[in-house]
Amino acid sequence: MTLVDFQYAMPFLIMALLVLAFFGNNIILFVFLLGIQGWMRFARLARGMALSAQEDGYAVAVKQLGASPVRIYARHIFPNVSNIIIVNFSLNFPEKIIVETSLGFIGLGIQPPETSLGNMMAFGRNYLMGEWWLAVIPGTIIFLTTLAMCLVGDWVRDNLDPTVVK
Repeated sequence: MTLVDFQYAMPFLIMALLVLAFFGNNIILFVFLLGIQGWMRFARLARGMALSAQEDGYAVAVKQLGASPVRIYARHIFPNVSNIIIVNFSLNFPEKIIVETSLGFIGLGIQPPETSLGNMMAFGRNYLMGEWWLAVIPGTIIFLTTLAMCLVGDWVRDNLDPTVVK
């Protein structure tokens, strides 16, 4: 958890700018940076939920029956924690889309000839008075994609959470 605290102390944008300036801007490195951005949230959530589930009655009962710690975590704690991690991932995905388009809009994301909605919006901003659709259509696609992912995350939460009454 010390590594998590260290990563929280380092702002992502500064780290991304530093890495992209030092190693150059390529799509593999950019996707890797987006992938590691926010892993601390999942680590803290998984650790907290596992520690909480470890003290629940079912885990204590299995421990009293003599099950190994690996069996307790693999068969009893992980299935009860995994749905929360999956829901958090599905609700975190729109944040990744917004980060990518924001960095692409200011010219630090995916570079042409690859396409990026942020690059398209940045290009279309110069033509808002005449050809407004060059900026509005990518913005609408960003909005609809993030909305769809949030709705999917909400649906997944409703179907995986045992406390939700159907």
